[in-house]
Amino acid sequence: MEMPLIPAAEAPEVPSEVPDHELPEIPVASVEPAAPTHAADETALLPSSSYHHNGYSSDSRAHYSSRSVEYNTPTHDSHPQEYHSQPSYSPLTQQPQHPPTSRPGSGLSNGPGQHGLSQPTPDLTAAQKPSSQQAKNSVVIKVGMVGDAQIGKTSLMVKYVEGSWDEDYIQTLGVNFMEKTISIRNTEITFSIWDLGGQREFVNMLPLVCNDAVAILFMFDLTRKSTLNSIKEWYRQGRGFNKTAIPFLVGTKYDHFVNFPREDQEEISIQAKRFAKAMKASLIFSSTSHSINVQKIFKIVLAKAFDLKCTIPEIENIGEPLLLYKNV
Repeated sequence: MEMPLIPAAEAPEVPSEVPDHELPEIPVASVEPAAPTHAADETALLPSSSYHHNGYSSDSRAHYSSRSVEYNTPTHDSHPQEYHSQPSYSPLTQQPQHPPTSRPGSGLSNGPGQHGLSQPTPDLTAAQKPSSQQAKNSVVIKVGMVGDAQIGKTSLMVKYVEGSWDEDYIQTLGVNFMEKTISIRNTEITFSIWDLGGQREFVNMLPLVCNDAVAILFMFDLTRKSTLNSIKEWYRQGRGFNKTAIPFLVGTKYDHFVNFPREDQEEISIQAKRFAKAMKASLIFSSTSHSINVQKIFKIVLAKAFDLKCTIPEIENIGEPLLLYKNV
């Protein structure tokens, strides 16, 4: 059954386009919840439920670890990032060291910035300038990942955080959690990434992944149409717990999908576009093993979280890794 189409909303006003290579300075004071941009117009929503942050087990690679890594953002996905600090670990049975924020408001304008972000810098004298430690701001962006089992959620998360990829499948039992901190000028932005195991017995942990998330990645395997058909139910339940998170529809394993017959690629791509339109979601095809659009997913999350324009070019031709996010 096809997803019922939801009328598309007008894209919000954003500041003028700025180069992608300059970096912003984001004051903590400006990070406030913004008004919801995606109305709860969707299919019937589930009621919220209570849950506890303990008792979850995992046999996955990350072992409920929290990893904070500072790196220089690469220009292209094909170039691995370089890390400048050792990862630190903490168990998932506790809340993250920095509690996830609600969707940040923009509050950023004027002056050039990288990744489509910009922020004015005050002119301080040497006596007025605070020390670098005192002036360091921090922002936490929680990102949830949901979808069927064995579609590559954990692999994408580990690839983004650690820059590595392992073709051996390790099942996620429960919830996986990892962090990656990037330094942008005077601000540390931490992506707090929550990965839910795709087996149906773990659906009761969905609130843990979706609550307070700034963005939710609804993921499917491009080589298995059934996983795309499951998106409707994942979307219905995810939106039941979080109606304001920015939705993304992410297709994985593009490196295998590109070898499919042309007619099969067209069928899946057209259906994915239709689903994304109904969800008012960005649509991105990715490959973890070939580093296709992995970094770009989180750059676009960052830009949309602050309601700022992103300069990453879109890709809309069938037969190429689709990247559609501007008219959402």
